[in-house]
Amino acid sequence: MDARQCDMAILGGGLSGCLIALALQHQRPDLEVALIESGANFGGNHIWSFFDSDIAPQHRALVEPLICHSWRDYDVHFPAHSRELHAVYNSITSERLDEIVRKTLPQSALLTGQNVKAATPTSVTLDNGGIIEAGGVIDTRGTGDASTLKGGWQKFMGQRLRLTGPHGLSKPIVMDVRVEQLDGYRFVYCLPFGPNEVFVEDTYYSDTPDLDTQTLSARISDYAAQQGWDVANVDRSETGVLPVVTGGDFEKYWRSSGADIAKAGARGGLFHPLTSYSLPDAVRFAHFIAAQKDLSGPALASASHSFASDAWERAGFYRMLTTMLFDAADPDKRYIILQRFYTLPQKLIRRFYAGQSTLFDKLRVLTGKPPVSITRAIAALLKR
Repeated sequence: MDARQCDMAILGGGLSGCLIALALQHQRPDLEVALIESGANFGGNHIWSFFDSDIAPQHRALVEPLICHSWRDYDVHFPAHSRELHAVYNSITSERLDEIVRKTLPQSALLTGQNVKAATPTSVTLDNGGIIEAGGVIDTRGTGDASTLKGGWQKFMGQRLRLTGPHGLSKPIVMDVRVEQLDGYRFVYCLPFGPNEVFVEDTYYSDTPDLDTQTLSARISDYAAQQGWDVANVDRSETGVLPVVTGGDFEKYWRSSGADIAKAGARGGLFHPLTSYSLPDAVRFAHFIAAQKDLSGPALASASHSFASDAWERAGFYRMLTTMLFDAADPDKRYIILQRFYTLPQKLIRRFYAGQSTLFDKLRVLTGKPPVSITRAIAALLKR
């Protein structure tokens, strides 16, 4: 087959890959891009949410068209206290991401239903025998080898429920920890998408990656019943198993999916070590790539490695907190750490989720009455 040529080939049409393609289209429309996705649609089957404060003002235009829902406040509920926090919270659905990508990028750039057989910094071979020769290639397809990292797992199932009557929620519940603590720190997350529609996600931090979908579905059903909600239909369901990181070898992780090829998203280790939250880094990285003068394969690999390596170094504080969560507290008591965290100032909490905690923030998190045993905390940190 004749080889197709382009300036950049992006492997994976998830959030990170789509944001890079959109940023290039906005800032470098002269470039020919190939966005290669194995599924029928871009974005897969996901809902991503973020706070306004997670995105720099100069980057807002990239995500603004993707937002489906916004709320001005949100709630958290713990056994010891509940709190309303004032911060604009937004959600993006994979359906909207797919729609905007198809509207914004040229049709010739969109390659769905295409599996990648092999890739180099400057070429892609597809399962069907097709070859794409590119100035540069970026790989955004899932995670690398998680065995090179230390930590645990954030596991979840989310369902969009259509109810027979109003749910009564006026804003999201980002964490409801007033549930049985099973297999680690567990909470329920609720997004009110309409008077009779609510997205309910059962999330827990666990030592193992095993996911029991039947159990999780039953938990969501039980939670809905406890709220007095009568479920007419489950409109969508999604699951995930994401790494949360206490330590590991970043260079080994990077090399596990090819040392010489550029990477983005989870494949490049660009996610919050404690929350597994990837959207802020994905937005920053998309703008970073669009601003690069040299988009050749070797230059892209070097630039993306530098970006990801710097992000890993800056995230050391969050890996330490993850260590405290997993190794300094018994699984059914891990919630106490987050319970205390949510008594801290709102601006500190916003910076934490954006991965931009100040030195004062870090000191504030670590001072005061410790939520775990000092002896176990020291032992956990020495193990890192």
